[in-house]
Amino acid sequence: MDVKSQVRQFVSENFYVADPKSFGDSTSFLEHGIVDSTAILEVVAFLEERFGIQVDDADFLPENLDSLDRIEGFVARKLASVAAQPEPVVIAAEVAAGVATLA
Repeated sequence: MDVKSQVRQFVSENFYVADPKSFGDSTSFLEHGIVDSTAILEVVAFLEERFGIQVDDADFLPENLDSLDRIEGFVARKLASVAAQPEPVVIAAEVAAGVATLA
C-alpha cells in the first residue's frame, strides 16, 4: 500500500470523515476540517512510526502535512534523506584495540 493510501486509511479510521473518497489527494486537511491542528500531532506520530522518519519541529508546515499529496512528498524527501546518510562503521578489532589500550 502506498503512502497516500496508508495515510487516507489512518485519517479515515481516526478522524470523522463521512466518505474517505470525498477528499482528493490535494484537498487541504485544515481548510476542509478533516484534521485540525491538534490531530496533526496524531498524523505525525503515525508517519514517524509507520515510515520510520523523524518529523522535526521545523517540518510542521502546511507545505509538508496539509494534504495527501504533500504528505507523500514529505515522506519521500525524509526517506531519501535517511537513505543518503552513511551508516557508521565500527570495526570490532579497532574497538577491541582501543579498549585494550584503556585498560
